[in-house]
Amino acid sequence: MRYKEEYWIDVKRVIQCIPKIENLRNAKLLITGATGMIGSSVADILFYLNKNENYDTKLYLLGREEGKVKNRFSTFALGEDYEFIEYDATKEISFDCEVDYVIHAASNADPVAYTECPVETMLANLVGTNNLLRYIKEKKGRRFLYLSSSEVYGKKTDNSPYSENDYGYVDITNSRACYPSSKRAAETLCVSYGEQFDVDTVIVRPGHIYGPTILDTDSRASAQFTRNAINGESIIMKSAGEQMRSYCYTLDCASAILAVLINGEKGNAYNISNKDSVVSIRSLAEEIARCANVEVVFENPSDKEKKGYNMMSNSSLDATKLEKLGWKAYFDLEKGVEKTVLYLK
Repeated sequence: MRYKEEYWIDVKRVIQCIPKIENLRNAKLLITGATGMIGSSVADILFYLNKNENYDTKLYLLGREEGKVKNRFSTFALGEDYEFIEYDATKEISFDCEVDYVIHAASNADPVAYTECPVETMLANLVGTNNLLRYIKEKKGRRFLYLSSSEVYGKKTDNSPYSENDYGYVDITNSRACYPSSKRAAETLCVSYGEQFDVDTVIVRPGHIYGPTILDTDSRASAQFTRNAINGESIIMKSAGEQMRSYCYTLDCASAILAVLINGEKGNAYNISNKDSVVSIRSLAEEIARCANVEVVFENPSDKEKKGYNMMSNSSLDATKLEKLGWKAYFDLEKGVEKTVLYLK
């Protein structure tokens, strides 16, 4: 991520879309997956509030490697602006710090990882979530937010957007189901901790997130399109791109997470979607190509690539429930793509 002054202006804009954001003053927040596409965007918002609005929020950023965290947040001082905690979602927790809120954003979110490491993918979602829920229970924290996925919905027969209680079919004997199946189970675990131990949990289900915080290792279509375009190369599509998706710019997704953290109802799940960015994969590719002045070309996928494909032809989401909390998205597709290209090129 290359920080530019305009990026921080964008951060300030999305903060205006978070109801009751002032409730985070003086809070202690722990974020897993802090260098990930979404977790790092949440951290950026909190950094801005501390630096410019004197929020005095204590940030614990968790990841596998300290070097990655320091590199991602190179303009901020370790030990002063944040604390780093080494964390592996498949292992027992070894740290001990007081915390008000936990945002659990650590998870494999990469199709290649689903096909090559399905066991690790499932364990990270289940074991990692259980360990953190037990931790916040013991620390008597205020709230636990779980970052789930639109893939929990499974397949449906029409192209209407999913509301939070629409569930379709997932083939659990396909190893690709390691991701949606474990996300489903982790959601139930969150609710169960609420029922049995009175742990306050909320769940968010992002659609397809894009933006300048993509990782070099991300093999999702939107990330590959972006990297091709930034490098001045043609965008390569491995399908007709007719699948419908809910796309959301990273900062909008991060502001939605904080909106739910502060305002969401205990035990509830919320779709994260921008109603102005529900388009086909092909439409996204064409918008990125237009903005970067490159072409879209089509190739046949390899068998390995096919195995990692999202099994849902439609994963568009209805975010009415989230919007009723007072949240709104700032970046439509055109604006979000333009910002992505601007900050990465």
